Amino acid sequence: MIDMRLLREDPDTVRRSQEARGEDVSLVDSLLAADEERRSALQEYESLRAEQKTVSRNIGKAKPEDRQHALDAARELSVQVAAAKDFADAAEARFNDYNMKISNVVEDGVPAGGADDFKVLRHEGPKPRDFAAEGFAPKDHLELGEGLRAIDVKRGAKVSGSRFYYLSGIGARLELALLTMAVDQATAAGFDLQITPTLVKPEIMRGTGFLGEHSDEIYYLPADDLYLVGTSEVALAGYHEGEILDLTNGPLRYAGWSTCYRREAGAAGRDTRGIIRVHQFNKVEMFSYAKPEDAVEEHQRLLAMEEEMLRKVELPYRVIDTAAGDLGASAARKFDCEAWLPTQERWMEVTSTSNCTTFQARRLSVRQRTEEGIGAVATLNGTLATTRWLVAMLENHQNEDGSVNIPAALRPYLGGLEVMTPKVG
Repeated sequence: MIDMRLLREDPDTVRRSQEARGEDVSLVDSLLAADEERRSALQEYESLRAEQKTVSRNIGKAKPEDRQHALDAARELSVQVAAAKDFADAAEARFNDYNMKISNVVEDGVPAGGADDFKVLRHEGPKPRDFAAEGFAPKDHLELGEGLRAIDVKRGAKVSGSRFYYLSGIGARLELALLTMAVDQATAAGFDLQITPTLVKPEIMRGTGFLGEHSDEIYYLPADDLYLVGTSEVALAGYHEGEILDLTNGPLRYAGWSTCYRREAGAAGRDTRGIIRVHQFNKVEMFSYAKPEDAVEEHQRLLAMEEEMLRKVELPYRVIDTAAGDLGASAARKFDCEAWLPTQERWMEVTSTSNCTTFQARRLSVRQRTEEGIGAVATLNGTLATTRWLVAMLENHQNEDGSVNIPAALRPYLGGLEVMTPKVG
């Protein structure tokens, strides 16, 4: 839900945002008209209600010969008030419908265009390995994982269907080590750890902005009227739904550990091999509630946290500024970190962090208490570690014999183990 003051005072900014996203610009004028109709209808209703109260109070004061006339006038006003309320409610519904259709206003400087129009901000981490110079062709993560008996997609498919898998033995331990290291980093930085619900109500899912054009990628349980989350961002955004927060001591920061579920309905091709794009995975997600004026700084903080984790697992990566047309509806800006994938010779997204400004909080009625009264709240999110990282870790740290080196920072979480070795037989 966008800031209506911004829309009324500077509609061209919202129009430019819609255009940059490749979305319907005419919705801006439709929302402006709906807002005007809503305010006019509400004013008419409140005026009639005030008149009705005055007439009702005067019935008892009326002379006997005038009382019937006063009663008739009160009944007529009652009909008018009921009709005005119905009209005002309908106008409010139209206003909310248009407001829910408009995506968040993108920040200045966000690249326009679609998925391929991102801007590369920098390259970080070690230089990608030259496997040809090392004298062997790298194996992909699935071949490595099967050799280590760490990943089993065949039995995953047998039990649950395509894009499901088992993490076995060292694979399960490696994921737990990675996520636990992420939790340790987050809690040391002042984030409050939450193991979140993975089923949420429609109003929470809708409030976070996930029930838009990609809603077909979300699992829905109609018998319970609940949605399976694709990220703990949803549950953490709903954590303070309807509340007034105290942000005088800085942002409220949470780290959510959860299993996540996604249909990935539109995904196909190379990402379907192994565990790159799957229906179920685990993730540690950061989430912040901040003052709107602190949101840009908090966004950089979350990005720095993600990069610290990537340095710990010793991955080559790049940071990109995502184009407006590739942003989710709730994001005003999003930075992705993409790790190098040797066998596909491409960059693969492993983290993202989004500044959702006040968009989600407005939809979920999360506000803050300020010296001036009650004010808006910004929300931000960022992935600190997830199952997909194993793909990049296995491929980048492999040896010719199919063994895989464990980054030094992770070794304490695996009892000091330095190398994962293939299983024979």
